[in-house]
Amino acid sequence: MNNRSKIRRLTMAGMMGAVAFVLMFFSFPTPLSPFAELDFSALPELIGGFILGPIGALEIIVVKILLKLVFKGTSSMYTGELQALMLSISYVLPAVLYYRKHRTKKGAIIGLVIGSICSIIVAILTNIYIIFPFYMHLYGMNWDAIIGMCSALIPAIHDIPTIVIFSIVPFNVLSRALSSVICILLYKKISVPLKKFAA
Repeated sequence: MNNRSKIRRLTMAGMMGAVAFVLMFFSFPTPLSPFAELDFSALPELIGGFILGPIGALEIIVVKILLKLVFKGTSSMYTGELQALMLSISYVLPAVLYYRKHRTKKGAIIGLVIGSICSIIVAILTNIYIIFPFYMHLYGMNWDAIIGMCSALIPAIHDIPTIVIFSIVPFNVLSRALSSVICILLYKKISVPLKKFAA
């Protein structure tokens, strides 16, 4: 790869990271979680990753997180950004790595399913062991308070396992399903000019 191609590739990764950052602003709540909002910032990470490969995907993810910290700062002592980084990596990298070995529409779909499953597992672990404990420490809450807030939105929730079953998993399934479907619909339409730009 010559220097010009490297510069164009890095430029594209930066641009896609900036688009991912902008998409974070267009978030909206769902009836599945009182703590998280849905956004589509994973789309540029996926599309850029399919074109640029796993290193490009990581660059896009890092640019998004850094821009968020620069322009919005952190309200969670960086725990939210750490979770966002882990969720993006666990979703995008498996999809990109699988697609690189199976460059078909079926390969992309299977990769996205694998990435979604990995991301949902990471979401469960990070929420239970990082995000909820942080907010409990910050606001002097305990698990009963967290469970109460979730139960007010979803009456079926009454303990930690039901938070996972009725809130964390459904929210992340919805988020990843929507992002995956939109990615499949958009990729072929916009990948050609993006590949030419990055070449």
